[in-house]
Amino acid sequence: MKLTDLSVLLVGCGKMGSALLKGWLDKGLEPGNVHVLEPYPSAWLQQQTQQGLRLNCLPKSLPDVLVLATKPQIMSDAIASIEPFGSQSTLVLSIAAGSPIRLFEDRFGANVAVVRAMPNTPAAIGAGITALVANNNVTDDQMQLAEGLMASVGKTITLETEDQMHAVTALSGSGPAYVFALAEAMTAAGVAAGLSETIASQLACATVSGAGRMLEETPDSPSTLREQVTSPKGTTAAGLDVLQRKDALTYLLTATVKAAARRSVALSDT
Repeated sequence: MKLTDLSVLLVGCGKMGSALLKGWLDKGLEPGNVHVLEPYPSAWLQQQTQQGLRLNCLPKSLPDVLVLATKPQIMSDAIASIEPFGSQSTLVLSIAAGSPIRLFEDRFGANVAVVRAMPNTPAAIGAGITALVANNNVTDDQMQLAEGLMASVGKTITLETEDQMHAVTALSGSGPAYVFALAEAMTAAGVAAGLSETIASQLACATVSGAGRMLEETPDSPSTLREQVTSPKGTTAAGLDVLQRKDALTYLLTATVKAAARRSVALSDT
C-alpha cells in the first residue's frame, strides 16, 4: 500500500510521535487520512489541522494502521479509548517502550497483527535506528509497511525474537545517553588538561558528532577507523593505552548494557 493511500490513527503525539508524523507527512501521507489523539497538542500539531489532519476525534472506519506512541504507564487507559479499532484488518504498530506484544493481543484479540518497534531519540532529527519484531499474525506486506513507516525517521532492523528487545532497549534505546555522557566526560577531561569549559565542550561535541558521521558514512568498521587514527607510539596510542587497559572500556560498557537490559526485563514483568 502506498503511503499516500494509507489511513492512520496515531495515539500519542509527543516528541517521538511528532517526529514520526512529520516524517510521514514529508513523504506524502495525506493529512486528511490521519487521526491523532493527543491531550496536549503542540502548536505544530494544531497547525496540521489546517491541512486536514483530524485532532482528538476518532475515525468513522477502521484505519489501516493503529500507531501507539503513548507513554507505557498510560497505555492501558489509551487502549481502552480505541479498543474497537484493534481488528484483524488493522496493523497495530507500538513504539511504547516496555509494552510487550502480548499486551495488545490480550486487549485487541489473539488474531490481531502487532509489530513492536523500539526507535531511539535521534529519530527526532531523522537519524535514529529502530528495531522491529512482529507476532505471527503479521503478513509480509504489513511488515514492509511497518518498516517503511519507521524508516521515515532513520534506519530499521528486524529482530528474530521479542526477547531481544531488552538488549535493543539497553544498547540503542538507552545508547544516546551513553554517548552524551561520553561527551560530558571528554569536556571535563579537556578542562582538566587546561582548556576553558566552552572550548572543551565545543571540541568534545564536534569530535563525537564527527566520529559518528564517519561511522555512518564510511564502509570501514569501528576497529579499522580506530586503527587509522592511531599512529604507533603516538598521542592517540598513549590515550588508548589508558582507555583500553585490561579491556576496561569493553568491560564498563558491557556492564552498562547488561544493567539496562536487566532493568528492561524487570519493568516488563511489572
